[in-house]
Amino acid sequence: MNLFERYLSLWVALCIVAGVALGHLVPGAFAVIAGAEVARVNLPVAGLVWLMIIPMLLKIDFGALGQVREHWRGVGVTLFINWAVKPFSMALLGSLFIGHLFAPLLPSAQIQSYVAGLILLAAAPCTAMVFVWSNLCEGEPHYTLSQVALNDVIMVFAFAPLVGLLLGVASIAVPWATLLISVVLYIVVPVIMAQLWRRALLASGPAALQKTQHVLQPVSLVALLTTLVLLFGFQGEQIIAQPLVIVLLAVPILIQVYLNAGLAYWLSRRFGVAWCVAAPAALIGASNFFELAVAAAISLFGLNSGAALATVVGVLVEVPVMLSVVYLVKASRGWYEAGAGAAAAVSKEART
Repeated sequence: MNLFERYLSLWVALCIVAGVALGHLVPGAFAVIAGAEVARVNLPVAGLVWLMIIPMLLKIDFGALGQVREHWRGVGVTLFINWAVKPFSMALLGSLFIGHLFAPLLPSAQIQSYVAGLILLAAAPCTAMVFVWSNLCEGEPHYTLSQVALNDVIMVFAFAPLVGLLLGVASIAVPWATLLISVVLYIVVPVIMAQLWRRALLASGPAALQKTQHVLQPVSLVALLTTLVLLFGFQGEQIIAQPLVIVLLAVPILIQVYLNAGLAYWLSRRFGVAWCVAAPAALIGASNFFELAVAAAISLFGLNSGAALATVVGVLVEVPVMLSVVYLVKASRGWYEAGAGAAAAVSKEART
């Protein structure tokens, strides 16, 4: 993990301060940026989001999909958590905490928008930072690569219907045209561009791809931080008026991460999945594609919306929370392997 990744939460905190300060000092500049829209797509932010997403998608080798069957139990557990549990658990937690328990402490006009942002945050699994988490917990690299490639394929087709369903269940109006534009703009087009670029680089040898990824990695994170400065420039007044909002939004995110990581880890143990697969399975099951969530929230609800703020809180807590999950799965390896070994033996005996 490089310097930027290790201290991402610190950089996000500094972006909060910088964004709020700049929003008060030069409000005219932020107004100009907010007005640079075409079909509800903010062009400066769209450019920054591409700089965030494309370098990450460049890491994905869709040829790894052929390796899915080698770790089918781990893949099955992670798919179940990513697509059948995590988005729905976040919708439930968001409605419970933000829509009800914390509602008296939040601006009433933004409550639905906050819930929408939390749903967007959980609607797609992470595609980039999970490689870092998997490496830190000594995870099986081929499993991680094949799982991420499979999740990316599913995301192209499932993100819009899933978000539409959950927003509808939460009684939030779904701007379908904008949602579909966001999927094409922030998923389909970047995936195609990244894969074409990847093939062109590999034609010159693996070293060319590695060099390009090394150069682009800080560009991606700088683009993310610049986007956050813009977001907090627009959110400054709201944050100053109610700083408690960020803490309250973090509560369902924290519960959701530990809930889904724990469930993925426990299910893997029950099914006798090897620990080197179960550890990254827990991390992939819990992590969020926050770059996509930020982009979709801005497109659907605007730069100064509660939805955009909720997705940014996800970025703020991502690194420390996921590092804690890495620590937990490594510390529990002995407990895990004792139970997984017994489960695998029972399964083998049942088959014979």
